[in-house]
Amino acid sequence: MHYSSIRAALHIASVFAIYLSLAMLIPAAVDLYFGNDDWRTFAFSALFTGGLSLGLALATQGRPPPISSRFGFLLVNLLWLTTCVVGAVPLLASSTDLSVADAFFETVSGITTTGGTVLVGLDGLPPGVLLWRSILQWMGGLGVIALGLFVLPFLNVGGFSYFRIESSDMGDRPFERFSTYTTSLIAIYSLLTLICGLCYAAAGMSSFNALNHALTTISTGGFSTHDASMGQYAGNLAILWIGTIFMFIGALPFSILILLAVAGRLDALRDPQIRVFAGYVVAFVVAVAVYLRVSTGMPFTVALSHAAFNFVSIITTTGYASQDYTLWGPFAVGCAFAATFLGGCSGSTSGGVKAYRFLILYKLLVNGLRRFVYPNSVASVRYGDRPVDDTVQRAVVLFISAFVVIWLIMTILLAATGLDLMTALTGALTSLTNVGPGLGDQIGPSGNFANVPDSAKWLLSLAMLLGRLEILAVLVIFTPAFWSR
Repeated sequence: MHYSSIRAALHIASVFAIYLSLAMLIPAAVDLYFGNDDWRTFAFSALFTGGLSLGLALATQGRPPPISSRFGFLLVNLLWLTTCVVGAVPLLASSTDLSVADAFFETVSGITTTGGTVLVGLDGLPPGVLLWRSILQWMGGLGVIALGLFVLPFLNVGGFSYFRIESSDMGDRPFERFSTYTTSLIAIYSLLTLICGLCYAAAGMSSFNALNHALTTISTGGFSTHDASMGQYAGNLAILWIGTIFMFIGALPFSILILLAVAGRLDALRDPQIRVFAGYVVAFVVAVAVYLRVSTGMPFTVALSHAAFNFVSIITTTGYASQDYTLWGPFAVGCAFAATFLGGCSGSTSGGVKAYRFLILYKLLVNGLRRFVYPNSVASVRYGDRPVDDTVQRAVVLFISAFVVIWLIMTILLAATGLDLMTALTGALTSLTNVGPGLGDQIGPSGNFANVPDSAKWLLSLAMLLGRLEILAVLVIFTPAFWSR
């Protein structure tokens, strides 16, 4: 890795940090409006981080290096780490009295749209702190989409939405119209957030709560302004269905939403990963709703509403909860554990393994079994009507292999910090998949991460970043080959 590449990456990260520091003025204005003294904290944090970032940007400016995959990996990791560090400053300095580990965990959970929290007493926290957490998730969701659409495809790590867009008759390569495409992405993301917020407000949320929940629903982040999460509105089925619908939309490929909104391409909805995603969502929701109706006698409309909200929340890796679903019985708990792995579509705000990887893995398995019967047969792996090249196939197998290995290693390390096996196992899993709540009394849907040891919080923060950056994009920078000239 040449020095000029490191300098250029630092320059870009410092410029991004300047924009992030300006965003701190939004919660500062909100606190000032509500008469909360934390406005000074956000204003000072904006001045402090903005000044440092400006100094670093001036010190590192110069001719940009040639674009390469190694520079891309370095820049992606540095941008996300910078966002987490800078975003933690106002939380660390606020009246919440968070430790460094707590502030960093909360910020990583926000920017990676995971949704696990160390904060208690959310209903009484300053409005600026609540809004800052929501803004972090909203920006993180937008960053995740950009990561999947524009960055990882060129690094041959994940980013399968690029393969889908390339077959969509938008021209030779949609990235030749980068500015138009990016503008459409931001406009659609913002419009969906606005519509979601208006729907929440119309269904009975206060304006402030509707804004915060809209920001964290579209981003499939899951931060709430209430300790009870969406359990605060458990009796309002309209709010639950609004959340369900917009979480589902947030987990769809934004490349498809752009094709649909800008080009009127209804045929784009035939993307195979959408069918897979919708298929396992419907299967889990119906199965758990029927189970609740039979086992508890809950009215089917209520059972369906809560099953849909909670399982769409888990599958899309949002992390909201309208009830403590660990009390629904062993079948529901087993389904919740399985659903934690799934995730939405590539190029969406959701995490998890994602639907397209399951589809390609299934095709690889079928072809492998077929060769046991017909050893000389040749069958390509296809995604819809197009063959999947070896690079994508290899990326899928590498990702799933790395996912399992890191999950097991993280479980052992978390257990070494003193966590019980259930907490360690599901904590590692929900962090890697960016879901948020795990299972068990401590970090389950009715708990939080406040009492987790600081050492475990650092490990979980690392796991969240690994999961958000598709694992391989992080692991590669720890290889000797990456740093060799």
